[in-house]
Amino acid sequence: MILTALIFIPIVATIAILLGLCAKRTALLATAVNLALTLWIVAAPPAFYSFPLLPEWGLAYSVGVDGLSLLMLLLTALVTLAAIWIAPPPGKLERYPNLYYACLLFIVAGATGAFASLDLFFFYAFHELALIPTFLLIGIWGHGDRITAAWKATVYLALGSFVLLLGLLGLYLSVPEASRTFSIPALQQLAAQGAIPQTSWVYLCILLGFGVLISLFPFHSWAAPAYASAPAPAAMLHAGVLKKFGLYGLLRVALPLMPQAAQQWTNLLLLLLAGNILYVGLVTIAQNGSTPCLASPA
Repeated sequence: MILTALIFIPIVATIAILLGLCAKRTALLATAVNLALTLWIVAAPPAFYSFPLLPEWGLAYSVGVDGLSLLMLLLTALVTLAAIWIAPPPGKLERYPNLYYACLLFIVAGATGAFASLDLFFFYAFHELALIPTFLLIGIWGHGDRITAAWKATVYLALGSFVLLLGLLGLYLSVPEASRTFSIPALQQLAAQGAIPQTSWVYLCILLGFGVLISLFPFHSWAAPAYASAPAPAAMLHAGVLKKFGLYGLLRVALPLMPQAAQQWTNLLLLLLAGNILYVGLVTIAQNGSTPCLASPA
């Protein structure tokens, strides 16, 4: 239950803030408690926990940790505490100070849930929960051309999420009907037995969906305007935590479940990665002391 507490403490704190409690103190307390619980988990990882919701669909609320997810949870807790710490006091926010801190905590809850989830449905749903307040933070409390940056990020990430959803649904439906499940550990066992068809388009959808989230070339142009316009705490959480979800998803879902399909698209992935490297190099060469930084896919 400690992992469930990690997810719901920020949500409870959000509700308390929206009901009128001191925003920054409540957020700091919630994030400090989460960091303490995360350190406890590092010292003594909890057992896998699962609560069935729709057994006929293989859908369950399942959470657990291993070395990879534990590292991501620790990163989330540390970055969150730093982001809340540097956030401006509510009195210095011109608009909706309580909503500002509520959005930050919703990002935390979504990211924590995504990294702890062992069910594909909640894995996807928690990440979407984290993305929605990001758009609000940029559009309401951002600076510069914040509206354009917020819409650009919204369009790119919404399309990436839709493509990812198609890939995950294709993965679920490609499994023989009697064995269909959203459980990631169960799917990994099926993959090890060769029971998951290595459908090329399914892996490509998952790759492109996660690729947009990590601003893989050429789907990168949303990132720099979004970070430049976002409030500092939101930029910290998105760049330091949410952006890692794309790579985490590839390592957790795409490669273990569809290794043969991944080999078919290796050349495409290498080409896109080379595009990232070359683009960053050319942008760096083009800079001088008076030229603003161009959009970077990194």
